[in-house]
Amino acid sequence: MITYRDARPADGPALAAMARASFTETFGTLYRPQDLAAFLDQAFGPQGLPSQIGDPAFRIHVALDEGAVVGFAKTGPVAFPGDWPATAVELYQLYVRADQHGAGVGPALMDWALATARADARTEMILSVYVDNHRAHRFYQRYGFTEIGRYVFMVGEKADDDRILRLPL
Repeated sequence: MITYRDARPADGPALAAMARASFTETFGTLYRPQDLAAFLDQAFGPQGLPSQIGDPAFRIHVALDEGAVVGFAKTGPVAFPGDWPATAVELYQLYVRADQHGAGVGPALMDWALATARADARTEMILSVYVDNHRAHRFYQRYGFTEIGRYVFMVGEKADDDRILRLPL
């Protein structure tokens, strides 16, 4: 049975390991090993995701199956270049372990992210998705997100073509 709760500092290593594995499984073949390693260290190393647990600027919610992290969602201040309203929030990551796809974990985490944003009086949610991540595009479209621009997402020295999506709340 999947349970959900806010991340705790003790979750840092398991959360980072799950995020690394999920990103690698989904996108690992797109990058040179050194680019992938640099990105994983930056995003999910000690100064990345684990350090944001408990940071008041970020909210991280985890999905657990018998204590193992099988998914998470992270929101925080919008980091994309541009002029964003102070009431906007960014969905940085919504990762679900592949063996949990179709089990309702993604929708439960998305529902949490939207409910939390609304409770915090946010007026819009912004996120980016890799242009060829069709599964994620379909998922976000079901929630009403629409494309509003492009974003260059760096993975090491490789520039990816991402799409910026927006949902008025």
